[in-house]
Amino acid sequence: MKTEQATENSQTSIQVIERMISLLDALAQYPDPVSLKELSTMTGLHPSTAHRILNDLVVKRFVDRAEAGSYRLGMRLLELGNIVKSRLNVREASLEYMRALHRRTQQTINLSVRQGDEIVYIDRSFSERSGMQVVRAIGGRAPLHLTSTGKLFLSADDPKQVRAYATRTGLAGHNKNSITDLTKLERELSLVRARGYARDNEELELGVRCMAAGIYDDSGKLIAGLSISAPADRLQDEWVDDLVSTAGEISSVLGFVPQGAAA
Repeated sequence: MKTEQATENSQTSIQVIERMISLLDALAQYPDPVSLKELSTMTGLHPSTAHRILNDLVVKRFVDRAEAGSYRLGMRLLELGNIVKSRLNVREASLEYMRALHRRTQQTINLSVRQGDEIVYIDRSFSERSGMQVVRAIGGRAPLHLTSTGKLFLSADDPKQVRAYATRTGLAGHNKNSITDLTKLERELSLVRARGYARDNEELELGVRCMAAGIYDDSGKLIAGLSISAPADRLQDEWVDDLVSTAGEISSVLGFVPQGAAA
């Protein structure tokens, strides 16, 4: 008898939570306060049920009562969101997505960030089956202009900043494929902006090609690059869409909303 009662109570609690979430989701669709009648219609809840749940949410500050009979999302949600944001870093957000992309491509997946005039590898997903020796370990560095992720960051700079970078570094190359000319680099960066992703065609390491897509935070700032590295003869153009999509999913986890998506 006690077990049946416990099960019934559990089901009732879950039902209340589901109704609460449906009301919050409905409120999230509108920038202005929403009437009880409209919320009831949108969620399919009886007005008295919706009113009771909304009152409880108002007490806990998840919902604000804008005026008699209308509601909007409350500040408590913003407070909790800021806590989540402060505890979430790009590495944690990327890990499972990197592993999944590695499983699909069977190639090395890198996560890199910018530090000054270099990128730093902060995580990697790879296996011996990728057929490529990992040259730079986690924590390793490489010049911006010689790497796919580095080109992403340079493409986000204005022309004056790019020229200043070229002056500081001298655009030193590692091999015959390295871009060491400012004009050529500027053309390359224009291609990166147009494509929405970047490439490294054996410019850092002979025999290794890479492609990278950007990861953005909730303010729209480029904070990291997700890249696929593979032996030069194995990198497939077909992976680009998957790479860009995966970087976009990580960005979404970090709160990024593409322009026009909210409309």
